[in-house]
Amino acid sequence: MRSGVIAQKMGMTRLFTEAGEHVPVTVLRLAQCQVVAHRSKEKDGYVALQLGSGTRKVKNVSKAERGRFAVAKVEPKRTIAEFRVSDDAMIPVGAEITADHFLVGQFVDVTGTSIGKGFAGGMKRWNFHGLRATHGVSVSHRSIGSTGGRQDPGKTFKNKKMPGHMGAERITTLNLRVVQTDVERGLIMLEGAVPGSKGGWITVRDAVKKTPPKDLPKPGKFKAPAAAETPVKAEAAPAAEAAPTEGV
Repeated sequence: MRSGVIAQKMGMTRLFTEAGEHVPVTVLRLAQCQVVAHRSKEKDGYVALQLGSGTRKVKNVSKAERGRFAVAKVEPKRTIAEFRVSDDAMIPVGAEITADHFLVGQFVDVTGTSIGKGFAGGMKRWNFHGLRATHGVSVSHRSIGSTGGRQDPGKTFKNKKMPGHMGAERITTLNLRVVQTDVERGLIMLEGAVPGSKGGWITVRDAVKKTPPKDLPKPGKFKAPAAAETPVKAEAAPAAEAAPTEGV
């Protein structure tokens, strides 16, 4: 089980196939999606990766959060999410996941917060039929009608579908196909609509109900943290300087 990513919804557009058919896609951007921390079975009781994405001003980050990001040697992040992974799918802390983490043609599950609609009636919120347009009905055409029995049961049951607050809920859309990826710009284009408004943060991970491609990169595609690359360059420099000395 691989890690997912945190992406920002940029909006919708369309792409054209070689046959000239247009495919509606949602454009997602990876805004420096980096691994912030590890969760181990020995210490936390489960295995997971904590990812962060986006940037925040240091003055707007609490002292405790600044310390956590300092340990991981990453900049303060706008949003954080955890992804359960298997033991062999751990990614180093500080690594930045790239757009080719997902393959073109594979299916993914997307989770986001739907657009808030405020207070909505039964017809808009639950697709109720409403009352008749004539035959004695006046003013209350869009009302929901009776909500309970008269003598039996004589009450309105709990969880009855009624008017109320609509939207602003956590929604997961399953089996969206990856149409195209752009590694340089960090873009992932998914076929169809994605829950949430423009600029909203969503999570993307491999589809649960679809068989993953055989050539799926494991544990994933990512850029190694800068701290891991520095010691390699430092060790190579003395070796290069020592060679001329031995030759002389």
